[in-house]
Amino acid sequence: MDNHWFEAAAHHMGDAYLNYSFTKGSEQEVAFLIKELNLKPGMKLLDVGCGPGRHSHLFAKAGITVVGVDISQKFVEIASTAEVSGASFLRLDARNLNFDKEFDAVISLCQGAFGLAGETNRPVPMADPDGEILKRMSQALVVGGKVALSAFSAYFQVHFLEENKDTFFADHGVNHEKTTIRNASGEEITQDLWTSCFTPRELRLLAKDANLSVQSIWSVTPGKYKKTPPTYTQAEFLMIATRENSA
Repeated sequence: MDNHWFEAAAHHMGDAYLNYSFTKGSEQEVAFLIKELNLKPGMKLLDVGCGPGRHSHLFAKAGITVVGVDISQKFVEIASTAEVSGASFLRLDARNLNFDKEFDAVISLCQGAFGLAGETNRPVPMADPDGEILKRMSQALVVGGKVALSAFSAYFQVHFLEENKDTFFADHGVNHEKTTIRNASGEEITQDLWTSCFTPRELRLLAKDANLSVQSIWSVTPGKYKKTPPTYTQAEFLMIATRENSA
């Protein structure tokens, strides 16, 4: 498993990750996705970049069998400690997923995995690394299964670029931010954050390459998911897509 910058950040934050405001709307997000993904009790869901398990636990409580994967061993341990029936957790790198037609739905929310693979310290790769993650997510689906992923909006990022805080690498479509993160004891460290940014057109092209048929793309705000057409005024896009065939 290759090293990833997010591992150090997750190790420092630990439980304190759940104190951030964007984590407070998990119940609304899960209720919205259960409906849009047409999930029923007994179905199987893969949560890619599950973090401390905030979405996985709620899906499991709704009767869905959930496997959560994350590159952070610390987050996997926190998620597993809750011992929620129907939810299990593994330390896996989303770039190396190897599931084959095992799940009725696959999610990657809040840049849990999709959106964190971009690099700016080398030439632009021939294959989009986030696209490779999406291909592996698609492969994990049964034919007709659905994927839901959130992706940071390139429109929003460029329009609201904070000059003293952000650097947007236009050639890579990646935003760099230097910020302060805290652990449960309040200890602070400075952390570099690298986030891939997308347009709806890019998401559709990546989905097509991953054998997915896009059902919808909406602009969303964490904890307030609803069917809003794409706009530059909201930070994230939410894409729902279906695996087309067994190829």
